[in-house]
Amino acid sequence: MRQAAARGFLATVASALLGAALAAAPGGVAATDPPRTHEVVIQGLLYVPETLTVRRGDVVVWINKDPFPHTVTAAGVFDSKSVAAGKSWRYQAGKAGTHPYLCTLHTTMKGTLRVE
Repeated sequence: MRQAAARGFLATVASALLGAALAAAPGGVAATDPPRTHEVVIQGLLYVPETLTVRRGDVVVWINKDPFPHTVTAAGVFDSKSVAAGKSWRYQAGKAGTHPYLCTLHTTMKGTLRVE
């Protein structure tokens, strides 16, 4: 009888700890959720969406739908180099913070990647 009561108590404590961990995670999402993949379309000399918020570990794919090359460059954080027309570039978000980026070939093109 004591063992059953102890197991019940331990199960209750474990459930409470799990609930607290989930509540403490950003957005109520468990920290063990797998990384997500997000897309930013490069088209018409724009990054769409212009601002994107992701979690550390998520992957962002920039897809160039313009008929000429672009870059995705955040000084000191990431640099795609030239992304040819019809090609894409992937980045796994590692450094938390707000990272403004631009196309070094067309400096009026700007975007922001927020990594939580």
